[in-house]
Amino acid sequence: MSESGRVASRTAVLVCQGRAVADGRVAEGRFADSVAGRLLREAERVPVDEVRAGAPPEGWRARAAYESVRACAEVVVPRTVAIDDALRARVTGQLVILGAGLDTRAWRLAGLGDTDVWEVDHPASQEDKRARLAEADPQVTARSVRFTPVDFAADDLGAALDAAGHDPSRPTTWLWEGVVPYLTREQVRATLAALTARTAPGSTLVLNYQSPSAKAAAGRLLTRLLGSAITAGEPWRSLWKPHRMASLLAEYGLRVISDDSLLTLAERLGSPARGRASLKSGRVAVAESR
Repeated sequence: MSESGRVASRTAVLVCQGRAVADGRVAEGRFADSVAGRLLREAERVPVDEVRAGAPPEGWRARAAYESVRACAEVVVPRTVAIDDALRARVTGQLVILGAGLDTRAWRLAGLGDTDVWEVDHPASQEDKRARLAEADPQVTARSVRFTPVDFAADDLGAALDAAGHDPSRPTTWLWEGVVPYLTREQVRATLAALTARTAPGSTLVLNYQSPSAKAAAGRLLTRLLGSAITAGEPWRSLWKPHRMASLLAEYGLRVISDDSLLTLAERLGSPARGRASLKSGRVAVAESR
């Protein structure tokens, strides 16, 4: 818990666990994240080691944690590869990661040597991440990393980025991964308004969001009913059909050039796809400023 009394994101830990599970084992040559495991606490690494070993634990709570981490690994591999590919193709010198969580790109992604990275996240989550980084001490591959604490539900994103040195007159690559479902539609619109207000021509938004799915919703509800601490207190608040998302982005001057389901991306990679409902509902879109 942070000094503000807010708890850091549990979902961020789960996503980091998923990447740690897949490192060196799934989609070889396309996916790797050797930093993820170093950011995890000892107890958080237990289910990671169990999944990597294919050794489900006894007891329903431990098994629920095991299955959550295993399923998350399936989701994050195609999502991460698609986003990494989009970022490599659109290096602008400014990369803003909205809701960064335990993202590791500034410490592992080749090609960011001339890029300044702004990690924007809730103060509690950012405080937790900085403590983990201090312990793990990974080498930064980006030109700089600028931690920018923002509560998307209350704070002014533009003012925070101004204070952190972001230049709105230069092209920016915006990454918005794993955040949209946890925001209301009004909060999504407010964030889009704030970022497009400082989006110069030549900028790109790489966006991960969730589309409606009865099967995925049922699976998430079951996980919560089983008592998983991972998703407790972090409910989904907005889901978007692809054509609705495209229309929304168009309102803010962004043209979608690609929008794929994680299932399609996983099939292209040949990565595991047991959780087809979750993969089908998750999406990665790339939109360019007009």
